[in-house]
Amino acid sequence: MSMAEAADPLLPLLRMALAVLLLALLPLAWWWLRQRGADQRRRLAALLALTLFLTFDLIVFGAYTRLSDSGLGCPDWPGCYSQASPMAAHADIARAQAALPSGPVSHTKAWIEMVHRYLAMTVGVLIAVLAAVCWRARRWLPHSPWWAVATLGWVIVQGLFGRYTVTLKLYPAVVSAHLLGAMLLLALLALQYSSLRGRPLLATAVSGRAIWAVLALVLGQIALGGWVSSNNAVLACQGFPRCNGQWWPAMDAAQGFSLLRELGRSGEGGFLPAQALVAIHLAHRGAALVVLLALAWLAWALRRGADAQARRAGAILAALLLLQLASGVSNVVLGWPLAAALGHSAGAAALVGLLTSLAWRRRIAGQAWGPSVQAHTPGPGRVAPWPAATQP
Repeated sequence: MSMAEAADPLLPLLRMALAVLLLALLPLAWWWLRQRGADQRRRLAALLALTLFLTFDLIVFGAYTRLSDSGLGCPDWPGCYSQASPMAAHADIARAQAALPSGPVSHTKAWIEMVHRYLAMTVGVLIAVLAAVCWRARRWLPHSPWWAVATLGWVIVQGLFGRYTVTLKLYPAVVSAHLLGAMLLLALLALQYSSLRGRPLLATAVSGRAIWAVLALVLGQIALGGWVSSNNAVLACQGFPRCNGQWWPAMDAAQGFSLLRELGRSGEGGFLPAQALVAIHLAHRGAALVVLLALAWLAWALRRGADAQARRAGAILAALLLLQLASGVSNVVLGWPLAAALGHSAGAAALVGLLTSLAWRRRIAGQAWGPSVQAHTPGPGRVAPWPAATQP
């Protein structure tokens, strides 16, 4: 640490803030230049699409950070050894790596962790800009601007989850909540994007309530998957469909699903028994069967829809379902390869985004959005009308 930094410990934080603003300006400048001639609605839809895309990327890179064991590559927060980058913290990282060569700190892991943090903060800036733009456009916005404000509030909560993931040394409950919170953030953005795009409603007999129910099942399965990953229980069961050569091995669900405990520890402070990890793993497998059947039914029902939109959505849903099945089984039988694990995380995020969009397009729960949505609710197969105020 330089003398200037020792005299002013806020200097690295100011450098981080400046770096984040510069990084956020890159996608914002690209968006602004590409949308200069578009009307207000299209500009806002493009900003939402960009933010949604980067949020999806953030979820996948967060999975890579976790799977590469880089979550503690920088053991403090928000900087790396109180520095703005691993480059400035080179000496501290080298000392930590020399003291524990097989430990969680290395130069590579530090860079992975800090890239994840900078990407997360960049997404946070984009969501703040999005909230400001939505509030300014609240007179013609087809949904309540408070959804954008709620999204900004939630991304701040996600930042706190990120902080406590590090400071509490990968506490399983916090890591799992961080993953589930990222999926909820993606769903909030997908809702607003679907509303703003005003796509035709799906001509299908499937109700919006049924789609919301399937989405709830998927989120529950993601929470279980996060619990498996955060407890390192992926390889607790060898083989598929049996677990360690048995259909019903010894399990300890009470220990496995005790939330208030550290990584690898039981609620009483001792080491977590192997039977607890087996219970976690098999709970995820069992729930996966229920979610598999629900998604298969929904894909089949959409494929039987009256229009091409519904049939196309059913085909995409079926493809994602096959991806999740293949990557999930591969994680077990191939010993948790990185590509399969990342594909499993990406597929889960894609399912959340798709199901959220489909549920909105059925519009059964449209009243929850307030009067502004009801005023612009179209009939079946029609696109929502837009007021003249959308023109620049």
